[in-house]
Formats: sequence, structure tokens, C-alpha cells
Amino acid sequence: MAKDFQKEFLKFKEIVLKNNENANLNLIKKAYDFAEYHHRGQKRNSGEDYFIHPIVVAETLSNMQLDDQTICAGLMHDVLEDTPVTEDQMKELFGEEITFLVDGVTKLKKLNYKTREEKQAENIRKMVLAMSNDVRVILIKLADRLHNMRTLEYKTEKKQKQTASETLEIYVPLAHRLGIYTMKWELEDLCFRYQKPEEYYELAQMVHNKRREREAYINEIIDTLNKALSTSKINYEISGRPKGLYSIYKKMSRNKIEFNEIYDMTAVRVLVDTVADCYEVLGKVHSIWRPIPNRIKDYIGQPKPNGYRSLHTTVFGEDSKPFEVQIRTRQMHYECEYGIAAHWKYKENKSKSTEFDEKLTFIRQIMEWQKEGGKDVDSKEFLDTLKGDFFSKEIYIYSPKGEIYSLPVNSCAIDFAYRVHTEVGNKCVGAKVNGKIVPFSHKLNTGDVVEILTSKNSQGPSRDWLNMVQSNQAKNKIKQFFKRYRKEENIEIGKDSLFRELRKNKEIYKRDIKDEWLEEIANDLGYPTKDEMFASIGFGKTNTEQIIQKLVKKHKDELPKQIEEIDITRTNSKKSFSNEVRVSDLDDQVDVKFAKCCNPVPGDQIVGYITKGKGISVHVRNCPNITNLKSPERLIDVYWQNNSNDIFPVRIQITTKDKTGMIFEITKLISAENVSIEAMNVRSNDNHEGIIDLTVLVPNTEKLNELIMKLKTIKMIESIYRVKS
Repeated sequence: MAKDFQKEFLKFKEIVLKNNENANLNLIKKAYDFAEYHHRGQKRNSGEDYFIHPIVVAETLSNMQLDDQTICAGLMHDVLEDTPVTEDQMKELFGEEITFLVDGVTKLKKLNYKTREEKQAENIRKMVLAMSNDVRVILIKLADRLHNMRTLEYKTEKKQKQTASETLEIYVPLAHRLGIYTMKWELEDLCFRYQKPEEYYELAQMVHNKRREREAYINEIIDTLNKALSTSKINYEISGRPKGLYSIYKKMSRNKIEFNEIYDMTAVRVLVDTVADCYEVLGKVHSIWRPIPNRIKDYIGQPKPNGYRSLHTTVFGEDSKPFEVQIRTRQMHYECEYGIAAHWKYKENKSKSTEFDEKLTFIRQIMEWQKEGGKDVDSKEFLDTLKGDFFSKEIYIYSPKGEIYSLPVNSCAIDFAYRVHTEVGNKCVGAKVNGKIVPFSHKLNTGDVVEILTSKNSQGPSRDWLNMVQSNQAKNKIKQFFKRYRKEENIEIGKDSLFRELRKNKEIYKRDIKDEWLEEIANDLGYPTKDEMFASIGFGKTNTEQIIQKLVKKHKDELPKQIEEIDITRTNSKKSFSNEVRVSDLDDQVDVKFAKCCNPVPGDQIVGYITKGKGISVHVRNCPNITNLKSPERLIDVYWQNNSNDIFPVRIQITTKDKTGMIFEITKLISAENVSIEAMNVRSNDNHEGIIDLTVLVPNTEKLNELIMKLKTIKMIESIYRVKS
């Protein structure tokens, strides 16, 4: 049965007016009717009318006491995505501001994403950039995600886990960073329920079983504190705050303890009127119960970067059971519940606009990162930086002036320098932590005071810094420096990196590569020349692997064209080779020769290729000339039938650390194995390693493998392998 949404509006109206008696009901009703009309007939997975979802989202935004425009955008947040309505139509009816908010939470409609992860990254990037211009975008998205998580039971198990994972990685940290703890805690518990359902329900049952015992203990604590505060002039409220299931689970996992070892599942919270009252209550608490050392946290004197303010202390209660007491003003509590949303109204009040700006530190950092190179990274790298630098566990570091900065865990002084400013990082020549000079690799801890030493004569960052820094922001800024100031050096470094990695690939060699291939690949990757591509490798933006794979493909595409040109005669013997292999279903008089490209040896799996006018060439079955063949109908079965005294040439390549004495050691061992050397070439590579190319004569693969195993026992040999093409 369809809902009567005109009656539903009366309930919605009551909520709006309760939170803002001056709300523009005409505008809100217009948005309500517009969204209801365009969503009409659409259903959710639960089978209920779709428009119920936008109403709940708008109610959540109203309860956060957000403005009329945000509530309207909440009502219409899915209109651009799920209905034929266009941005221009919405602008004409509701203006630029509301349309911008709706578009900010609208997913991109591009269809040709390579993976689900790429699509996710692009949509989150769009949302975060819109948030940088207007924080209300993310508030709407959080309200949307909260209701979707509350109704996740109607999705498939796979979709439940995907959504829960994304929420825990992106939206929970966003709620934390913006100080919206009510959303954060509920989202965490919902994610826990769908990611680890067995652990969730088991823990929920254990908490339920202990509920009466826990409530009795907390009530006893509240009674004791009430008696102590009743004689004071403080206007206070005391309540118990149960710990979320996810918080309990994390504590058990982190500390490797059992459920019955957790005593602080409920905290006692005291709300008062003034900051002075907070400290007076703290004194009363410590006069009743003994505080645990190092567990007193003053987030009023030193607020968290997300604006959180409160006093926390953990004390020993009856039977030495520890419990936590949180003390804050009512205003601080409201700000803790709704975070940045609680400060939105300050934007309209010029006298408090600076206070609102202070609450946007996290968003300002994202905007600065965007300006300083974030816009140049791809969506995956953008998402990795968000998760690694902004959403991961953090430490709080102080400048000598007392300014507080948040950094990822395990950050070093260079991370701090680049968080302060790009030029501070680029000119950094040293660092002091808590007044003492430390190496750049020194790991920082919460509470450290860090002073960065700079010099105008600094030549800029070292490439070694890339291995020290923890934050993606610092890495990107270091790479940007090399990109901007050391292009020629980067070109050479890029070339060396590419060809060094190429040597590890057995499918293609440096000598096979054509300049036009490199130019074509550079253009494919968006670079005007191959030098620009080399420079990109040099400063760390482009991975060599994707280039090598493209080179291998071009090489393989060329091979079938060259197969007719291969010299398949053997140079070491003049006898007929038809005695060494048997060709199925053909006259014995057919001319059979071994392909020089792969040099088959008895023991190898072989196949024949019928050439044009040159008889049959015999190849190893995995020879690139065969695996990339475009004329498989010309292949024919062949079989070994060689004599025991037949020998075959095989090429092997040896890489050594030092050529001195190596040739003697190698030839001595080969001679001792009664193997003849047909040819040898010795050279050095760019890394000053010795490269020895050998052609040896062996009767079969068994003897070849035995020889290679014995050569590997020579200490100075770094690598040895058979060359098959």
C-alpha cells in the first residue's frame, strides 16, 4: 500500500520546526513535492516507497540543525542520479546553491570504468572535492550513508560486506575527522554487524547478559558523585554512556584480552555550564577515586584537530575496577554530537567566522594538497592518500609555537615539514624533536614538539626521503620537486630504471626495442615524447611495469612476421637432422631443421612448423615464434629419436658480480663436466656486472640442467638461465 506523502509531510514539518522555528517551509515543501513526484513509483529493496529514504535523510539533517538549503538538498539528493531531471532544470527551480549540494553527492554516470574500485575512487574524489567547497556536501552524504546502513539487511551478503567495508574505510573516518561522533559510533557498529556477524551477535549477547550488573555498578558511581557535587553550586547532569560494540571488539583485539577483562564498558559523563566547572568537577572526581597515571587527558586545553573538547580521566573504582569519567560543557557536548554541523551557523555570524574556519582544518589540508599536486594524481592514488594520510590512525605533533598537526602513525620529521608547508619541506636540512637533534628517519610520537631547521642554500629533497616518509602528501610533494627542477636527471634515472627492470624480463631484451615503440607507448600514456615518459618514471609517477608489458606485446606482435626470415640451419654440424626427430604422417625424405630462435634439445617438448619451401623447422613448444603464431594450421607433431652421441647447441647467459677469474672458474667447471663450449662472449652491463654469453653442446636437457645446477655453486654468479629466443 502506497504511503500518503502529504500526511507524511505534516510529521516531517513538526521535526523541521522543532529544530528551527524560523525554517522556510515554503521552500522546503517545494523541494519535498518535487522529489516525491520524480521518485513516485520507485521502490527500495525492502519493497517500500523510495521517497521514504530522502525524507529520513532530510530529518537527520534537520536534527543536526542545518539550514533550509541543506534540508532541501537532502530531500532531492537522489533526484539527479535516479530520475530524468537535469542540473539546469534544478537550477532554474531551486538556484545554484541547492543544485551544487545535490550534484556534490550525485555519483558519476560514466559507464566505462575498468573496475568497481576505479568507479568508487572517482565518485569519492568528486564528493571530497565538492566538500572542499562546501562542507554541507559531506553532511548530506553521511546522513544518506547512515540510513542506507540502517536498511542494509535487504541487500545481498556480498553487497552488505562491500558497503560495510567502504563505510568503515571512508565514511567512518570522515565522521571522525568532522567530529560527528553520534554518526561515527552508529556507523561503526553497523559495519561490525555486517562485516563480522558472528562476532557481533556473540558480543551483543555477552553485553546484554552483563547489562544489569553493569548498570548497578554505574548507578552506584553516579550516586557517589551526586553526593559529592550536591553541596557545590555547579549546575550539572550525570549520565552513563555505554561503549559501542565495535569499540569493545577493537579493544579486545588490540589488547588480546577476553570480554570479562574489560571493565570500562560504560563511561560516566558529566555536563556542566562553564569551563571552570569542568575543572572543579575533575578535582571532585580525583578526591573520591584514585586516578590512573597517564590516563588524564585535557582536550579542553589542547583540543583534538577535529575540534573535540572534553576532560577525560580514568580512575580506580570499587574492587580496583577502572572506569572513565568524561567532563565537558553542554556546548562542548552539542559540538561533540554534531561536530562541524554544530558550527555551520557560525558562518552566518561574522563575529564567529574565524571559529568556524578553525573547525575546517581537515578540509583546508585537503584543499592545500589539491593545489600542490593532488589534482595531478589518478583516482586510485587520490583514494590511497585519503586513506593513508587523512583517514588512518593519527598522531598529534606540536610546532614550537604550540600549533597542533595530525600525521599518520610512523611519520618522521620530513612528513611534519611538508605538512607545515611545501617550501619548509624542500628547504629542510635538519630537525629537532623535543629540543634534541634527530635523524630524518626518527619516528614521531603523539605530543612531540618538532622544530624544522631550514636553509636557503638547500639543494632540495633527497630521493632517499621517499623511503623514509609515511604520508602520501610528502611523497607527492617530493616527486613534484624532482618533476619541476630536475628534468634531465629524471630522464636518465627513468631510462636506467626501465632498462634495469627490463633485464629481469625474459620475454624481451633491450636490443629488441625500437624507438618508435617507445614513442607510441609514451603517446598512449599521455606524454608528448618518450623523454617525458622517462622523466615521469624518474620522479616516481609512472610505473615501469606497464611500459614493459606494452613493449612485450609489441615485440610479440612483430614475431609472427619474422618467422619466415629465421635462419633455421645449424652451424655446428653438417649431418642430416632428419635422423634426430621423426615427423608424424610425412615422408621421411622431408627436410627437417632445428630453429635457431629456441635451439631445441632432447627432453624439450617440441613441435614442427611447415615453412614455405624450406621444409620443417623444429621449435620448442613454448617458443614465442610458435605461441604467437597466427597460422596454427601449419604446425605438425614431431618426436625425438636421436642417438646417444648426438649433441646440440644451447645458449646460456650468466651474470656475475666480478669478471676477474670468473672465466677460468666457469670454463674449468664446464670442462670437468665433459661439455664442449662452442662460443663465448664477455661484456659488462650498465651496473658494472659481468655478462657472459655461452653456447655449449649438450646431448639433452637432463645434462643441461645438471650443468646449470653446478654452475650455480660458483659464489660470484648472481644469475644463470637458458636463453630460448
